[in-house]
Amino acid sequence: MSEILVENKNVVIPGEILAKGMDYLPGDNTYREGEQILSKSVGLVTISGRVIKVTPLGGAYRPRVGDKIIGLVFDITMSGWRIKTNTAYPAMLNVKDATTRFVRKDEDLSKILAVGDYVVVKIIRVTSQNLIDLSMSDPDLYKINGGRIININPQKVPRVIGKQGSMVSVIKRYCNCDITVGQNGLILIRAKEGGDEYLAEQAVKLVEKESHRSGLTERIEAFLKDQGANAA
Repeated sequence: MSEILVENKNVVIPGEILAKGMDYLPGDNTYREGEQILSKSVGLVTISGRVIKVTPLGGAYRPRVGDKIIGLVFDITMSGWRIKTNTAYPAMLNVKDATTRFVRKDEDLSKILAVGDYVVVKIIRVTSQNLIDLSMSDPDLYKINGGRIININPQKVPRVIGKQGSMVSVIKRYCNCDITVGQNGLILIRAKEGGDEYLAEQAVKLVEKESHRSGLTERIEAFLKDQGANAA
């Protein structure tokens, strides 16, 4: 007989049995042992149909192709820029992937992106040696001008975004801010007219702190109302 031994959003530990029987499938950070599915890490359980996965409550960001991240330019080479990715591994943004306009060989690349600039970029390649290539070719990728950048545990990013963007939408609406969430844990908050970047940061940090709790979107909305925020 198959059965699930935990509830959705339960916090589990490594080796904890999540389900018994062959009707359920192991997802991220879980594994099968005989007819049991067990957790690989400390984290939050998510049950989606027959699939059971665990979202870790801690740990470093692992770069993946297709991820949108926020990075910091720390070096300029002949062919492009080296970018800090909030991991142990820097990335490369080549000129051809940074701009659609023609760039002369002798052009000063610091006029396009300078050391110290933050950028919203997409990972387009990760090798087995953790060499990372980036792109800024899409319309939603850009050099950051203004706003505040905060850093959270990368494993809490899914909770900040919420199911189908529900959590970040609540924070945007009440704080009247644009928020760009990088999968690497760096988050850009930019206030619109009359917006409150500091309150948005408080809300994000509260999500990070209480990510293991259920009903979190409602809790964050109540917090923002208590702070006097008005939905735009």
